[in-house]
Amino acid sequence: MASLSDDTLRKILVQIQQTAVQSQRALNVSRQQTAAKDRERRILQLTINEITSMEKDVNMYKGVGKMFMMVPRQEMEKELKDQEKDLADDINGLNKKTKYLEKQFNDAQAQIRDVFHHAPKQQ
Repeated sequence: MASLSDDTLRKILVQIQQTAVQSQRALNVSRQQTAAKDRERRILQLTINEITSMEKDVNMYKGVGKMFMMVPRQEMEKELKDQEKDLADDINGLNKKTKYLEKQFNDAQAQIRDVFHHAPKQQ
């Protein structure tokens, strides 16, 4: 590291800092998306539980624009379960993305620490 000029070292440090900042921002966005999808999934689970606890002969209605359409119970349950499955898949994908971004951020921080640790001491 001592053989690198100050200008080169500064450029490397700026690049590493930019990577850390970008990773931190993307990590925050990913966590927010995961939380939103998780809330949505819990609402769907509650809706499914409520529908299954109702009697079999109760009419089901689905909102379509400004009106409601009667929908068969099996179709409504299938649609809700499909939505829940899609949300669970999205959450799994976001969790993988979050782990990757955490690793990228930690690597950038470690590189910054290494640069400062191995930098020549000024007197």
